[in-house]
Amino acid sequence: MDVEKVFHMTGGVGKTSYAKNSSLQKKACDKVKHIILEAVEEVYLATTPKSIGIADLGCSSGPNTLSIIKDIFQAIQSISHKIMMHRRHHPHHLISDEFRVYLNDLPTNDFNSIFKALPEFHRLLRQDKNKDNNDGLIPSIFMGGYPGSFYGRLFPNSSLHFVHSSYSLHWLSRVPPALYDKEGNSLNKGCVYISESSPEVVQKAYLNQFQQDFSLFLRSRSEELVVDGRMVLIFLGRRGTEHVDKGNSFFWQILSRSFAILVSQEKKRQHNNNSSNKRMTIERKHAKKKKEERKEKERRT
Repeated sequence: MDVEKVFHMTGGVGKTSYAKNSSLQKKACDKVKHIILEAVEEVYLATTPKSIGIADLGCSSGPNTLSIIKDIFQAIQSISHKIMMHRRHHPHHLISDEFRVYLNDLPTNDFNSIFKALPEFHRLLRQDKNKDNNDGLIPSIFMGGYPGSFYGRLFPNSSLHFVHSSYSLHWLSRVPPALYDKEGNSLNKGCVYISESSPEVVQKAYLNQFQQDFSLFLRSRSEELVVDGRMVLIFLGRRGTEHVDKGNSFFWQILSRSFAILVSQEKKRQHNNNSSNKRMTIERKHAKKKKEERKEKERRT
């Protein structure tokens, strides 16, 4: 399976969309919001860029990505204002008048939902700015969608000052090949996650794949970040050393059961269709035989 081509969160704004079902991710991001803003302040003061580049990797299609971008923007504006107030003591500091925001996810992501929300996003920025400054002027903000896997290069060298990624890096770039034997049979019988019944080879397969992916992610970002750039990465982990974490396994158990139900329903549907087709075939054959018998009887009389 080509994960990059088929994997994505549910788009749109319907009941089952990511936009309507991402409050858990929002809560996690809010818990570390102070860390994000501290990192943004640090990189801004360390680099004093005229044009600042910010990337959200794994942005998905809900409101969360624009929410964190808005917080980052306001934090930088607050720092810029403080610098302007004390500029005579900091003549070397420049004020950022240009923001470059790169929204990244896989090509199948619903970027259109984000773009449709941009007018309201800009309106809220102007509204907040008007509360603090009567002229209502805000720096230029250039935002774009950048489809592709973050397990590899996405942006030019030294183009980013800050990288944010939330609830994305626990997704692997592919299903670990070592999960299957030479005949293509799964070694993790009856499971789609690391369970208590999973053999050690399954744990090693996931670990090796994560190490490969995360190493590639860090190498790629090291080329794209400026010197003194920062990253804040939020992703699932576990409390202890055991691969089977009861906190996270609960979610995977629900997902596994859901898959099992779907497979069972599909098998039942196929069985019903096959039985129906078989019954119809028998009935047709029986009707044809009866018709031939009638014709034969008519011919004899």
